[in-house]
Amino acid sequence: MYYVYLIKSVDHSNVLYIGYTTNLKQRLETHNSGGSIYTEKYRPWKLVMFLGFKEQSKAKEFEKYLKSQSGRAFAKKRFW
Repeated sequence: MYYVYLIKSVDHSNVLYIGYTTNLKQRLETHNSGGSIYTEKYRPWKLVMFLGFKEQSKAKEFEKYLKSQSGRAFAKKRFW
């Protein structure tokens, strides 16, 4: 499976992150251990939601959409 996930900083509630992975558990551990440059300074992170896709292309398209202006508005209204 291919996952698009949304995480939120526990200590900085206004800091949000949208990502894509094939191993959700490992990716969240990477964010929380400081293994990602962008998310390192806002640790710890909590998982808000994730969506699983069978096709990699669909997952990447959805991640790209969520990172667009209209996608961020949609996510803010529906997910955060």
